[in-house]
Amino acid sequence: MKSWLVKELGNPNDALVLEAELAKPELEENEVLIKVEATALNFFDILLCQGKYQEKPPLPFTIGSELSGTVVKTNKGSKYKEGQRILAQPDLPNGGLVEYISVKENKVFPIPDSMPWDEAASMFVTYHTSYYALHNRANLRSGEVLLVHAGAGGVGSAAIQLGKAAGAFVIATAGGEDKVKVCKELGADIGVDYLKEDFVQVVKEATNGKGADVIYDPVGGKVFERSRKCIAFDGRILVIGFASGTIPEVPTNHILIKGYSVVGVHWGYFLKLTDQKTIEKEHEELMKLYEEGKIKPLIYKDFQFDQVKEALELLGNSKTWGKLVVRI
Repeated sequence: MKSWLVKELGNPNDALVLEAELAKPELEENEVLIKVEATALNFFDILLCQGKYQEKPPLPFTIGSELSGTVVKTNKGSKYKEGQRILAQPDLPNGGLVEYISVKENKVFPIPDSMPWDEAASMFVTYHTSYYALHNRANLRSGEVLLVHAGAGGVGSAAIQLGKAAGAFVIATAGGEDKVKVCKELGADIGVDYLKEDFVQVVKEATNGKGADVIYDPVGGKVFERSRKCIAFDGRILVIGFASGTIPEVPTNHILIKGYSVVGVHWGYFLKLTDQKTIEKEHEELMKLYEEGKIKPLIYKDFQFDQVKEALELLGNSKTWGKLVVRI
């Protein structure tokens, strides 16, 4: 069995080693053995390789936190059956860049027959994160104005689609004409090229000076600082992450004066604390939205198993949009 392993921390090109003769994993209690068909990559996979992510699995480990595949073996009494199509979120240190994997049954979810493998592998982290952010944390309401930063990225593209599905007016920012075009194709009412335009001014003009009710920010840094200039009274700024590499300061006097909230979105922690029924209900809702054609994962490109380093280099240089998927 083949698997990509991180044996020493560093940039992915140096840290990742392809092992070709590993034994298939054993099926433990409450687990499902899966033949992996596709694994989606995320920016935090790079941080994991570098040892810069908040989660630091023991060496050696395999990256890849969301996958799709086919059930090949189950324990007695399992709700899954051999041959069933699923998506799964494996627990590190045993990630999804591997041919076979054994995953806890509560981290495995059914998918419809109509869903391609690459789209299924791209559903879990990005769409659950954005669903939790917009509905649980921001309480986004129909008719509100949603500003999505990095709208052509993985979580950003999901936020645009889920925002539109919730009835919001969506403004999306992206860097470059091609990425702005992607945002509009995803359903954004207004696309802003932040390389050429001031999104603060665009938001104010589009809302007659009111500002955005909800701002979805996976970038941080100066983007967060500028977002404070166009947040509406009683608005909510969602802190998703810091792709810019800079963690901004939050001036509480400004929060008081403008009457807005800065809301942390740590979906991974929520996942650990919440009950299984809540996650299953959200998954069912996302599958329903998918089959209704209201959401569809944005795939930049499918890569072959031996192209993982190339894919992560592209992802790290912000040369892509949507999701990068490795076909196993």
